[in-house]
Amino acid sequence: MSKVIYTGTTNTTGGRDGASRTSDGRLDVKLSPPGSSAPGTNPEQLFAAAWSACFLSAIGRAAAERQLRVPADAAVSAEIDLVSNDDGGYVLQARLNAKLPGIETDLAKSLVERAHQLCPYSKATRGNIAVELNAA
Repeated sequence: MSKVIYTGTTNTTGGRDGASRTSDGRLDVKLSPPGSSAPGTNPEQLFAAAWSACFLSAIGRAAAERQLRVPADAAVSAEIDLVSNDDGGYVLQARLNAKLPGIETDLAKSLVERAHQLCPYSKATRGNIAVELNAA
């Protein structure tokens, strides 16, 4: 490993029915199970937010490698599914949907593929969960 650039630290109590707070207090959220009407968000939504933010930045880096700029209205939506499997446990699967207005479809797909190689969240999940990449 190389030099650590940043460490994000959270403390969570109560699991999916609890709360999570970062060490600097900038994030302080109530948690609730997926599909619940209880107040709060769930881990899958938090993971989707984090991955989509990182992935959009990785698209920007992929574009910069080609001396291109990502449009200001570019966006990535991440869909994280919590799936029950045959052994009674759970797994995740994901879809990353990139919208790159004004960028030709083949180029957009190429940037998304490259971003998937660059993004730390994509690297962390590679080979561990099914991931579908989409570009428009």
